[in-house]
Amino acid sequence: MPDDESPPLPGMDAPHTAADEAFMGLALQEARKAWLAGEVPVGAVVVKDGEVVAAGFNQPIGRHDPTAHAEIVALRAAADKLGNYRLPGCELYVTLEPCAMCSGAMMHARLARVVYAAPDPKTGVCGSILDLFALEQLNHHTAVVGGVLADEAATMLRGFFAERRAARKAPPLPEPPQA
Repeated sequence: MPDDESPPLPGMDAPHTAADEAFMGLALQEARKAWLAGEVPVGAVVVKDGEVVAAGFNQPIGRHDPTAHAEIVALRAAADKLGNYRLPGCELYVTLEPCAMCSGAMMHARLARVVYAAPDPKTGVCGSILDLFALEQLNHHTAVVGGVLADEAATMLRGFFAERRAARKAPPLPEPPQA
């Protein structure tokens, strides 16, 4: 999360609705699945006409696939369900500001809107390290809203990484006695 002296990211002050919060709540449920699987807790849902079309959670470790980010998993499922690699009129809700790979896929899918929860100061491209969606040279423009349930998402991420650090610091288990 940016510190208090950082300027607000683009989209962080954009208005959002109760429906945005409800769909982000579903994305947070997906993020919990990732945590339980030992993956960084990021979840995503794709919505069209107010209905959830697909959902996904981070799975790069379990799938041995560097592209298995929550957003990509959800986009693939939505494209399969809708029978089209383009997803016009769809919105994607994700618990962490998307990276360049996922943002590129979102643009190619022609999403109408991306809504994210917590900013990512290390890899986020909705304004944290750059704003890929603001580049006028690109041929598709997607609306971006950030900060929806940001505290909940950031708390989950901090908890996950605190748990991982604590596990690394734990003393090793003693060796069993030799028989």
